[in-house]
Amino acid sequence: MKNPARLGLAIAICLWSCSGGLAAEEHGLPGATMPILWAVPFVGLLLSIATGPLLYPHIWEHHYGKITALWAALVVAPLAMIYGLPAAAEAVTHTMLLEYVSFIILLFGLFTISGGLLIAGNIHGTPLVNAGLLFIGALLASVVGTTGASMIMIRPVIRANDNRPFNAHVVVFFIFLVSNIGGSLTPLGDPPLFVGFLRGVDFFWTFTHLAWETLLTAAIVFCVFIAIDLFLHHREQGQPKIKDPTPDTKVRVFGLPNLALLAGVIAMVLLSGVWKPGVAFTVNGVAVELQNLVRDIAILGFALVSLVVTRKEYRRANGFTWGPILEVAKLFAGIFICIIPVIAILRAGAEGAFASLVGLVTSPSGEPNDLAYFWMTGVLSSFLDNAPTYLVFFELAGGDPETLMTTLASTLAAISAGAVFMGANTYIGNAPNFMVYAIARERGVNMPSFFGYMIWSGAVLVPTFLIVGYVFFA
Repeated sequence: MKNPARLGLAIAICLWSCSGGLAAEEHGLPGATMPILWAVPFVGLLLSIATGPLLYPHIWEHHYGKITALWAALVVAPLAMIYGLPAAAEAVTHTMLLEYVSFIILLFGLFTISGGLLIAGNIHGTPLVNAGLLFIGALLASVVGTTGASMIMIRPVIRANDNRPFNAHVVVFFIFLVSNIGGSLTPLGDPPLFVGFLRGVDFFWTFTHLAWETLLTAAIVFCVFIAIDLFLHHREQGQPKIKDPTPDTKVRVFGLPNLALLAGVIAMVLLSGVWKPGVAFTVNGVAVELQNLVRDIAILGFALVSLVVTRKEYRRANGFTWGPILEVAKLFAGIFICIIPVIAILRAGAEGAFASLVGLVTSPSGEPNDLAYFWMTGVLSSFLDNAPTYLVFFELAGGDPETLMTTLASTLAAISAGAVFMGANTYIGNAPNFMVYAIARERGVNMPSFFGYMIWSGAVLVPTFLIVGYVFFA
């Protein structure tokens, strides 16, 4: 994108004209009578996202926007023909303007601001140093998002280990901890959790209900990493010495004004969760709540300020480009449209076409089966995008945030943990995974293949999740 200000201007115009919080009213699609064929575009788009970069990368790279638009059209056109243009327009308007805009503005803000933070210099990647870098990255993930933390920390981690004969495992565990597990404590951390926030889940609910699950998961993975890194570091003592392409130098952080801007983003998200002035505007039949309007405009403003105050060489050194956020914006526009009929059917519960799915996650007594929610959300999040997967099971559990935060708190925790944690199971489970893989390959790290990575995750993560599931959700 030659002029990034155009993206900000387009978002601003859209925001002023039609954004806001979740409207009280919902579209009236008859989910109980809609056949399961309505899920085909949603599943087709997710499978396209999962397989495109692997099976037909060149076609996908140049035409993913067109492919996404085609799947979205296969939802909008039939909705308009079968249920009428007004019903279709209302359904799309509510979803796009009340959820998608706020969702993409937060990602745009975190992506832009974190891209202006540069960690320069180098230190030697001993097991202790590596553990410290992964720990810092995991903490950052819940503050600036898994994508932001991954982009800030991956190059320093690679530089620290670029003279080691065995270093691919460091990047693999980086994906486990920084690109996924670490983002589970706040709605800022991972897209599924921000989707929940937009649906009405309190900002601090995630921390208070996932802290122990995250602590146990991260502790097990950290212990396994330290054991493997110590073993490989000991083996390296007998290997021929490799000249360090990036000798150790003093570590410095540049672009510090972006730290204040990140604090501003956090403050605005918190403000929108606690400040309820009761003021709303009606735009095109949509209720726009003041606190959400203020939040989104402020985040957009912080991102534009970051573009102005950050020196361009810092972004160049970070390898910052607009490609990833533009791809996310296009893909999620299609996802949010394609999921409209799926959510309508899910709201019908046992009366809808997904009644069999309801049975899989419900105990014989009629209560939610938290362990089933954890694993089903997680397995799908391993191969499909974890944000829409979270939304599917959020709706399957009833979709009422007040009930899910209280009576069914353990169920929402299971859904949240499954979506965030198990996004680490494959390269395609969460957006930062493949970005980290591509950067590491570009920097000369001999990364495992798609299935080679799954051997790592199967050996490390699956046993970890079995333990976590038994302890918290069985």
